Amino acid sequence: MSEQRKEWHVTPHDDGWGVQRAGGERPSGVHPTQAAAEAAAKKIAKNQGGGEVVIHRPDGTIRDKDTIPPANDPHPPKDTKH
Repeated sequence: MSEQRKEWHVTPHDDGWGVQRAGGERPSGVHPTQAAAEAAAKKIAKNQGGGEVVIHRPDGTIRDKDTIPPANDPHPPKDTKH
């Protein structure tokens, strides 16, 4: 059996920005700003052994993705942001 992909999404929520595991029914946390939600998602991913953090725009489209170590990205792109 293959391991489920570890992915957390930062999405707009009625009370700010939510952090939700892919396939989850409800957010694991709601934060006042997108930056706070993104930081929380990255911390959760790191504590869970790495994974992917997907950041959405206010309209719901994907803005960015970050791979959190020690996750294994089979095709890592060159990081042009840092």
